This record gives sequence, C-alpha cells and structure tokens, in this order.
Amino acid sequence: MSQTVTPALRRWIIEQASAGFPPESVLKAMLDAGWEEGVAEKALERTLLDHLGTVSPQQMAAVAPEVREAVQASQGMGVRVPTIDLSTSPRRIDAGDRWVDVITHMNHPRVIVLGNLLGPEECDAIIESAKPRLARSLTVQTSTGGEEMNPDRTSSGMFFNRGQTPEVTAVEQRIARLVGWPMENGEGLQVLHYRPGAEYKPHYDYFDPDEPGTPTILKRGGQRVATLVMYLNEPTRGGGTTFPDVGLEVAPVRGHAVFFSYDRPHPSTRTLHGGAPVLEGEKWVATKWLREGEFK
Repeated sequence: MSQTVTPALRRWIIEQASAGFPPESVLKAMLDAGWEEGVAEKALERTLLDHLGTVSPQQMAAVAPEVREAVQASQGMGVRVPTIDLSTSPRRIDAGDRWVDVITHMNHPRVIVLGNLLGPEECDAIIESAKPRLARSLTVQTSTGGEEMNPDRTSSGMFFNRGQTPEVTAVEQRIARLVGWPMENGEGLQVLHYRPGAEYKPHYDYFDPDEPGTPTILKRGGQRVATLVMYLNEPTRGGGTTFPDVGLEVAPVRGHAVFFSYDRPHPSTRTLHGGAPVLEGEKWVATKWLREGEFK
C-alpha cells in the first residue's frame, strides 16, 4: 500500500526541525514509525525546503544549524541566470536598438518591470502574424514530457520559431542584449490571446524535478531559468500579471514587460505567478522563456 504524506506529517516534521532535532533524527523516527525509507527521505527534504523558503530571517535563526545546512546543501547554490544590471540604479537601459525604461524592481523574487521594450508597430505586427495560427493554449505535461489542455489556462496561443519574422528577430536580439543571455538559449516566442474571463491561474515556469517527464523536457536545453512577459495591447480592465507570494500585480501596459528569473526549480524562488482574469476588453501578450543551454 502506498504511503501518503499528509499535512499533519509535514507539520510534525517542521515542529521537529524547529525544536532543534537534526534531519537524521527526524528520519530515524519516521523509519521507526514504519515509513518506507524513500518516501520518508523525500517527504523530509521537500517539507524542509518548502518551509525554509518561506520563513523570515528571525525564524530561520531559530532553526537548528544542522537543518539549515542540510537543506541548503540539497538546494545547491543555484545556477547562473539571465540578469539585467541595475547596480548603478539606471532609469533607462541601452538594449541595442532602443532604450528601455526601468519602471520598478524587487530582489526576492527577482522581478523587473520594464517600459518601452516594444514599439507600437512591433506589437501590432506580432499580433497580426500570430492571429492565423491561434489555438487553445496547452501546458507542458511534466508527467510525460508532452503537452496537455489545462483548465487553469483559458487563453489561445501559438509559438513562433526563433527568427521567424523580422519583428520576432528584433525582439529576440533586444532581449538577448538586455539580459546578457544567448539568443539560442531562448524558446520560441509564444503569443497568447485572452478574451473576457480568460486567465492563467498561478503556476511556476520551471519544470518540477520530481515529475517523471522532466528529464525528457530537459534534453531540449535544460531548465527554464527566466521568463519575460511582454504586453502587446491593453485590456480595458483586469489581465495583470500577479505574484501571489509577494502581493505584486503588474499592469498590462502596451509595450511594457515584466522579467523574472529563478536560479533553482523550487518555490523558494517565490516566482509563483499568474495571469489575472480579463474583466473587460482583450489581452495580447508575448512570452519568452530562457533555458540554461541551447534550446533545440
């Protein structure tokens, strides 16, 4: 019979860690209670990772050092990610063929809201090129590595190949210069169309390492490490990009974009995000996902 990791078990693991018991002691107690070793190890690791990713620095200080070290070791130091240099607090950034405005940014999660990333003519051209190929949006099926229709995502969309149109090429070159990441490490530009009531409920863009289909997905270029959502028009009401973990909502302003990166496939990056329902009008966005390596 399979063993289920319940909320009560997770609470118990957190209580033991907070009381100062090292992971080895907690694991031994679980094994003595009859838990299968593989299930117990996975439950212990995932629970501690999730918990320590949300506690405050004051709470973290109260956790046993052995627990912190074990969890940090399992998380790793994180991989190198695309980044926008804001060390000099610039108001505008040279993206090669145009200057891009820095509207606002935060450090955890790594989120930057950009203005003037696309011009009006580029927005219109991308929308018109995408319209004939729109279909109900799919999501990656991490259990198999394929795609599936997801009730959480009620938009229609399509993918461009890299460099498929002059406008797509210009935008891809601009993004590569802006975030210091090779063009070939980017997935094809995806265009999404949201009608009134359409939304994309909160989710993560990285591929869950615990899903059986993830190794197949990663063969095409490794993990996703950053996302850039570009707004091609302005719905009358609604349609913002939300980050529930930090209470942030980015308004969909034509030509603007929101960039965020994640150096590990884990909720501790706080990159849970979604597309709020369109309340009036329609919304067009273009999304660029960046991978660790060359996307094939």
